[in-house]
Amino acid sequence: MKKTINFMGVRNIAFAITALLTVLALFSWFYKGLNFGLDFTGGTLIELRYEQPADLGKIRQELQGAGFEEAVVQSFGATTDVLVRMPGDNPQLGQQVTSALQKASTERFSLTRTEFVGPQVGEELRDQGGLGMLLALGSVLVYVAFRFQWKFAVGAILSLVHDVVVTLGLLSFFQITFDLTVLAAVLAIIGYSLNDTIVVFDRVRENFRVLRKASLIENINVSTTQTLLRTLATSIST
Repeated sequence: MKKTINFMGVRNIAFAITALLTVLALFSWFYKGLNFGLDFTGGTLIELRYEQPADLGKIRQELQGAGFEEAVVQSFGATTDVLVRMPGDNPQLGQQVTSALQKASTERFSLTRTEFVGPQVGEELRDQGGLGMLLALGSVLVYVAFRFQWKFAVGAILSLVHDVVVTLGLLSFFQITFDLTVLAAVLAIIGYSLNDTIVVFDRVRENFRVLRKASLIENINVSTTQTLLRTLATSIST
């Protein structure tokens, strides 16, 4: 028989570490705040198309040298397409960036699009994103309570909230730009965390019938051990 790992034997240590990480994350979150990107704060989006694959690092240096310190440069589709995001609502900003890059670079490119995202739209996106996250957690609570028990639902929600809070705390501490892509990643964390929780809970429920004489702690240890390889495979591949 496979050896059972005593996960619950270190639960007090795990709870202490979890509580510490959560407190630190909340402190960073409220003290430093999130570094919202242009999707949420508003700004100008500039799309450039190069004739050769673009060197993003070099473009960033060229923009910083031209005085555009807050420019965010990223690939957009093909390796020749570059997206530059900058704060500000100047309608001439696209032409200014293009002129600065033409002076600093020998690479040939063209300006294909300039688009302004207003702060009102950004604020709406931020509010809708937060509302979507709360609705997702509420739906999870109802689903788990219906499928299992309320005590399982409370445990699942606490673990999901912990995952989100710690992730946002890390984003806040390192001041990583929080845009729509990162919001989608946070929602993905909720999805994968919930998926793993449901798998473990299913095994616990099955083992209630198989391990009739086992205590709840023994059941959880056996169930978590049985699903460990699956959890590792999913987490690592993700």
